[in-house]
Amino acid sequence: MSRVWDVPVHDTTRIRDVRVAAEAACARAGLGSQRTAVGALVATELATNLLKHAGGGRIVITLAQDPDIDEGTSSWVQITSLDHGPGIPDVEAALRDGCTTVPASLGAGLGTCLRVSNTFDLHSRRGQGTVAVARVGPAPAARARTLRPGRDVRAGGINVSLAEGEYSGDAFGCVRSGSRLTLMLADGLGHGIRAAQAAVAAVAQLRNTAGLPPDEVLRSIHGALRSTRGAAVAVGQADLATGRFTFCGVGNVGARLHSGGTWRPLLSHPGIVGARLPASLPLQHGTWRTDSLLLVHSDGLPSRWTPPTDPQLLTLDPALIAAVVLREASSAARPLRDDTSVAVLTNDRRAHPDCSPRSPRPAASWPPPR
Repeated sequence: MSRVWDVPVHDTTRIRDVRVAAEAACARAGLGSQRTAVGALVATELATNLLKHAGGGRIVITLAQDPDIDEGTSSWVQITSLDHGPGIPDVEAALRDGCTTVPASLGAGLGTCLRVSNTFDLHSRRGQGTVAVARVGPAPAARARTLRPGRDVRAGGINVSLAEGEYSGDAFGCVRSGSRLTLMLADGLGHGIRAAQAAVAAVAQLRNTAGLPPDEVLRSIHGALRSTRGAAVAVGQADLATGRFTFCGVGNVGARLHSGGTWRPLLSHPGIVGARLPASLPLQHGTWRTDSLLLVHSDGLPSRWTPPTDPQLLTLDPALIAAVVLREASSAARPLRDDTSVAVLTNDRRAHPDCSPRSPRPAASWPPPR
């Protein structure tokens, strides 16, 4: 199931709730006691930071795959902190242990998260707020993490449920087959467990079709979802060997391709995967460059959302990009009205140092320095 632990943090009593949620997520991911303790520590520090510096916010905890699109089956725990606070004046300083702007504080929050998480990334803008994403895997991060051959693309995202529900009817996944990287997002019809079953079944079938083009992936998922209530599904595929990009979607799911400094909308066909699949599924084509980025989202995101233009943000962790998009599309006065997920596939700027500019913030880069 697409289990989501979504905890609003507006007073100190919720810090314990965040810690309990992190421990539950780690247990579901099958992490050992030491990694569970790390997950609980990171979640607690991020929640404490929300109260001290942002006047509150929310912590969203989900299970995630390795952002380097590892073909293993182990789950990671992803902890996302979102706020609409004043922002951080000096991010690099804030990520150093011992730095604090609050009296009587140890100042170890963000520095601790950076040091003990497998991956950690943060984006903050003055007057608009801060988003941080930490992942905790089954084993401590290597002291020097290097790219494996061909592993120059990353994927990640965020998934939240309607009204802080236990399950989200959305799910996404990314698979690799040779030089082809395929990102898929499914939005099960309705809400709750039955919608989650459809979305998760789509992700499971995606793993069996990694080498197929997007239209054939959709047809395969259509067969797998016949016993479910069905889903809207978007599939984007980048071929690193040829530089070609293809996309196909069915139902009320959205997607945009960022390339060459511009965003291009990608349109889906009417229908329901698992119930009413269009007879014809024309592909949309594009070019996958070193600066390309694919963003897919469910219809929980407002239709008039604005894609990010900050070149620094677009070089960061794909889950962080997704979380910033979701945070900026909602607020306490304008809450999301559906299960909502945003997923991103992007080239790893560590492998392409000559592409779009990145911030001189080495301490906040992904993954953290060791």
